[in-house]
Parts: sequence; C-alpha cells; structure tokens
Amino acid sequence: MGNERHPAYKKPQGEEADKRLSGSLEEDLLEIRRQLNNSDDLLIHRHKTGKTEVAVVMFDGLVSNTQVSDFLLRPITRIPQDIDTGPRVYAYLSGGGVLMAGEQKEVRTFGELMVITMSGFAVVLVEGVPAGLALGYQGFKTRGVDEPSGERNLRGSREGFTESINSNMGMVRRRVRSPLLTIEGTTAGKVSHTAVKIFYLRGVASERLVREVKERIGKVEISVVLDSGYLQPFLDSRRLSLFSGVGVTERPDTLCAKLSEGRVAVMVEGTPFALILPYLFIEHFQSLDDYIHRPYFASFIRILKLLSFFVTILLPGYYVAVVSFHPELIPQALLSQFVGSALDTPLPVVLEALVVFFLYELLREAGLRIPSPIGHAIGIVGGIVIGDAAVSAGLIGLPMVIIIALTAVSSFVVPSLYEPVTVLRFGFIVVGGLLGLYGVYLAFALLVFNLCSVQSMGVPVTAPISPADGYSFRDMFIRSGWKLLQKEDLSVEDLPGAEGKEK
Repeated sequence: MGNERHPAYKKPQGEEADKRLSGSLEEDLLEIRRQLNNSDDLLIHRHKTGKTEVAVVMFDGLVSNTQVSDFLLRPITRIPQDIDTGPRVYAYLSGGGVLMAGEQKEVRTFGELMVITMSGFAVVLVEGVPAGLALGYQGFKTRGVDEPSGERNLRGSREGFTESINSNMGMVRRRVRSPLLTIEGTTAGKVSHTAVKIFYLRGVASERLVREVKERIGKVEISVVLDSGYLQPFLDSRRLSLFSGVGVTERPDTLCAKLSEGRVAVMVEGTPFALILPYLFIEHFQSLDDYIHRPYFASFIRILKLLSFFVTILLPGYYVAVVSFHPELIPQALLSQFVGSALDTPLPVVLEALVVFFLYELLREAGLRIPSPIGHAIGIVGGIVIGDAAVSAGLIGLPMVIIIALTAVSSFVVPSLYEPVTVLRFGFIVVGGLLGLYGVYLAFALLVFNLCSVQSMGVPVTAPISPADGYSFRDMFIRSGWKLLQKEDLSVEDLPGAEGKEK
C-alpha cells in the first residue's frame, strides 16, 4: 500500500454529466442540489402558474440581479392563467418576445446545465418538460479595457485584452469586420470546464493548422485550466528547447495582424493573454510600432533589439572567459582595471558573476512580487546600499557592476525573451569560466543548432532566416515601406520548410 501511486486527478466517469433532465421538477431540482452539495451560492426561484410550476436556477454573483428581475422573473409571474400545462408554458416562454435575453439556448442534460449556469446563465425549468431554457444575464464583475502593461506602444491603440472573453472577442471582431473571421468555442479542464476560443481567418489559415490546434486542445487532460499558460505546453514544440514556438500577446491589434498572416489564436476565459500559433523567433524583435514609424527608424529599433539580445546572453560569459583565460584580448588601457579588480576580490571571477547575478534576480523577483510602494524601496536598497557597500568593501569589482548594469538594461529590451535569456546568461557564465572563449563559441553554436531544430505547428521558428527566403527579408531585420509590403500578403504556411508549403 505504501508504494501505491495516486493520479493527480480522477477522470470523471461522465454518468452525472450525461444524465438527462427527467421532466419532473422536484426530481431535477433534487439532483441539482445533490450534485452541488447544496452550495450556498445556488439560487432557485420557484413560481406556480395555474397547475404548472416553473423554477429558475442560477448562481449568485454570476448573473445580473436587475436583469433577472426585470426580464425573467417578472414575465414569468405574468404568464396567462389559461396556459396551464408544462409544454404550453415552455413553448410560451421560449417562443420569443416574452423573455428578453441576448443569448438563449436549450439544455437537456445536467452536465450542460451545470456548465452554462456557471457561465452566468439562468436556466428555466418547467414541470413536465425534460429540457431547460438557458438565458444569458451575465452580471459578474470584470476589469475594464486598459492599456496593456507589457506591450506599450508609442502610437496606435491603447486597448488591451481583459479577463472577459466576450469583451475580447468584441475587440477582435471590431477590428476585422469580415465574415472570414471565425471564432470557434470549446472547453478545457476536466473539472473547471474553462471556455476556450479559437480564432482564425477562414481561407487564410490552413485547414491543417486549425485541425492540429483543435486536436491538441482536445487532448488536454488537466483537471483545472486557469490561464492560457496551462495550454501552452500542449501547443508548443515537442523538442526540448528554451525557446517557445507559441507567441503571447495582450493587444487585439497585434492578434489581428497575426491572423491576417495565417496564424491561429487561442484565448482562455479569465486571462488577458492570447496565444498565437505558429510564432517565429524573429517576431520577438518586432512590434506594432515598427509598422507605424518610418521604415529607417523601425529597422534601427529592430537591429538594436537584436544586439541587446546578444549582449544579454553573451556579455557576462564573454567577460568571465576573457578575464579568466584570455587577458591578452583586453586593451592595454583597461588591463590593470579588469585584472586588478579580479585579483582584489576574494571570489573567482566566475563565482563572483554567478553570485552577483543571482542577487540581482533575487532583488528583481522581490520587487516584482511585493506591493509597489515597498518595491521601490527594494530597488533603492538593492541597487544603492548593497551594491555600493559591496564595491567599497572589495567583495565585488567595479567592472562586474558595469557588466551587470548593461546586461540588466538590455534584458528588458525584449521582454518576451526574458525567461530563456536569464537561464542562458547563467549557462554562458559557467561555460566561460570553465572552458574560456572556446566554450562560449561552442555553446553558442549548440544554441543555434537547437533553435533551428524547433518547429511550431510544422513551421520552423527560425524561418525565414533558416531555411532562407529572400522575399521575406523585406520585413525581417530591415523593414521595407508599405508601398512594397502591400504588393503581396505572405502567409506563414508559405515560408520555406513549412509542412503546408508545396514542394
């Protein structure tokens, strides 16, 4: 018994979910209360019209009390007395013009009833009718539309996605007013039944891509899905790599731009971040501002971001390797400062770099998690007090502080790559301290090989660099003007190396 393994979750058997409504109001209400264990937020309003009894099932906090009172409960109390049988009452209520609601559906099983009531619907049950009438009176509180904090632009829209998936669909539909925009719904999470929406442009995104996204979401066996990040590993490449082939955005205009290129987007209820598939590595260095500014400035910014990426992952390891193994590469004017600093500190250069960057990440995480007013204090204490005291005491060399500052600033230039570059930075420091520059060059070559092997939904993430596509270079590191870009709309499936591309 001690070696018995227990699964992380128990798959539902489906008997309760597939159980159909009986048509007996008392039995159905007893079954609802039993499945919910008489949950305190369950609301049931009962009303008798003639010889027929009607019940309204909903959850407190998910529906608008005003709408339910005005558009549902009041019309039910005014049902004519001559309509006295269950089927006639149900036909009268569902016939239209009596109950006012933006959404109206019919449910026939307890599983459907549970999911739809927990989505902000009120379900009307009538004695003698084995079905329920679900009406959308959602009234739960949501955050208003605001500027996305992680993807700020100088020009363009200030709207960002919210936690309400209905509001997010409206923002996308308002920007792409075309019947080609298709939004398909499904659920994820064996227990949570979280709403998931799949966005694509019909005829632009390949059927293979859309089908594969649906199949991967359908195979998710997680019990509770609370964020789009729960689904990302199932949609990502199966090859072991630090880089992901799934993009993340909280801007509706960015998502619409990606959809026009044949991508598929996945959005989860309760999170303002949408997933984009497939996502290319070069797109981490691009933003919507690139297409608003003049081409020469947009090209300059893209090259600056690329250089910042290389500085972030290579500069600390390169410094450690040069000081430890190749001091002859240091200019004569700086030799005494660099080597003298390394000799004056008690720790070896590689260990000093690891400790300092570990402390930096520790302070960054502390400032990120605690309340904002205290976070500023953490920055002051860590950056000024601890840093200055460590240099004055000779525990840390001044060149190392400069390296930390340059690396820290450059790491935030491309925020979407912060996770992999942080791990790579530590890796290159260790390799540089053990093998010198030869180890740094070898590790960088292995990194490039690994990146070239990653595919996202059948599309190489390094395209159009590898495999190369000269025509796509017009919008890569150097951005061409709109007069050239408008001549042809390129689809991600047309890139070389993509599975959907014709040979």
